[in-house]
Amino acid sequence: MNHSAYLDSVFGLEGKTILVTGAAGGIGAAISKGLADAGAEVALCGRTLSKCQALADEITEKGGKATAHFLDVADMSTIQPCVDEVVERYGKIDVLFNIAGINKREGLLDVTEETYDRIMDTNLKGVYFVSQAVGREMYKRKTGSIVNIGSLNDTIMLGGCSVYGAAKSGVIALTRSMAIELAQYGIRCNAISPGHILTELTQVSWDHPTRAPWMRERIAMRRAGKPEELVGIAILLASDASSYMTGQAYYVDGGYLCGGAPWYYDTKY
Repeated sequence: MNHSAYLDSVFGLEGKTILVTGAAGGIGAAISKGLADAGAEVALCGRTLSKCQALADEITEKGGKATAHFLDVADMSTIQPCVDEVVERYGKIDVLFNIAGINKREGLLDVTEETYDRIMDTNLKGVYFVSQAVGREMYKRKTGSIVNIGSLNDTIMLGGCSVYGAAKSGVIALTRSMAIELAQYGIRCNAISPGHILTELTQVSWDHPTRAPWMRERIAMRRAGKPEELVGIAILLASDASSYMTGQAYYVDGGYLCGGAPWYYDTKY
């Protein structure tokens, strides 16, 4: 039996066009490269076109297929032109990954309206309207998969992340709404909710003298996750292997939500 051929038939992304927002970020880049390695044509979309182009060059040099496109999800005027550009380039969009996101750690009593709007516009409003624009394209072909990025903070809250937590909770509610409305058109929608993943932006917390031990004590695996450890679930949700999966949030958190590290106990082993 040809095991590789079978796995490719189930999980392979050959022939699928995938639009990724926030493609050049830590998580976005890891997922984008993984999708390309699985055979997808990846449209790398982000605010810094030069970073998206550099990532596209890296992917194509390895034999993958990728192009760079400008998109600021918080700027409504850039969404439809980006979607139109991707459709003109590839003829379709099979999968959307809403990865673009920002945060500013600030106490509830200190958050300004400007900060609130900036986080909400990127993390929730942007997800809504990018999904709407891409969903209209998927509707024409009556097929598609939309994957949103939630967070551990959509379920548990951390101090200084009130706006971020509210936005990500909204993303999960939106995921469910999209799932029940779009299922009749052959479009699925799910979310990936990462735990404490080590990226350039979170390095400061993992280097912190009190935050880092606090996080490790609450993670069963007692370590940070790596962006590459999100690739498996991303490929699953982008592929036909997840054809009966919709409206769910999948947590990749090293065992945080299941209870974290246990109390010390003795064992004869």
